[in-house]
Amino acid sequence: MSDQKVALVTGASRGIGAAIAAKLVAQGFYVIGTATSDSGAENISRALGEQGCGKALDVSSDEAVAEFFKQLKADDQLPLVVVNNAGITDDGLSLRMKESQWQRVIDTNLTGSFRVAQAALKAMTKARWGRVVNISSVVAQAGNPGQANYCAAKAGLEGMTRSLAKELANRNITFNCVAPGFIASDMTEALNDQQKDAILGQIPMGRMGNPDEIAAVVSFLSSEEASYITGQVIQVNGGMYLN
Repeated sequence: MSDQKVALVTGASRGIGAAIAAKLVAQGFYVIGTATSDSGAENISRALGEQGCGKALDVSSDEAVAEFFKQLKADDQLPLVVVNNAGITDDGLSLRMKESQWQRVIDTNLTGSFRVAQAALKAMTKARWGRVVNISSVVAQAGNPGQANYCAAKAGLEGMTRSLAKELANRNITFNCVAPGFIASDMTEALNDQQKDAILGQIPMGRMGNPDEIAAVVSFLSSEEASYITGQVIQVNGGMYLN
């Protein structure tokens, strides 16, 4: 491996994660993108070409993450930039939400992000340089009916980010969150006009964001120019939620 820095983007097979991976490649990183399936990983490899590759990873599994980083070390590909984008939803009103629904979302969105960041810290500490960007959500602070598990995981992610920022600041390792609002995606494309109008009515800019707008902020936070920004939550939501 050359002096080219390695960036790891979890959940990179589509949408925001794919846009982030492409942006970091354009920024000069060698990018490893993860997906939960082998086919998703193959799609990532095709998209990134010679400047990256896709690998299968389940961030909710402690054993899988440990083995993944063991292989990265063997390949001399330990990342100095980590973008925790992998996440799931399992919505339901609180009165009927099963504990398994709650735990599955927490395990993936919160514990999985900590697990990946923790595994990367040794190499970052040795290099005395690192960037971790956690992808949160506007609902972490605004809340959303039917998403108590998802909102709790994202709010926890923001608290975790602030704590790790303080722990690792003296090693030149920054931790930040990017909190997207409604972003155009395969999921929002499937909504009917009435549902889209209801969403747009909450956004002062009158439109949904696009994945490239999130990727641009992540790219900046991963750069040298962002070296004095840590422990922050950057809202990218078209004015939907202000704090």
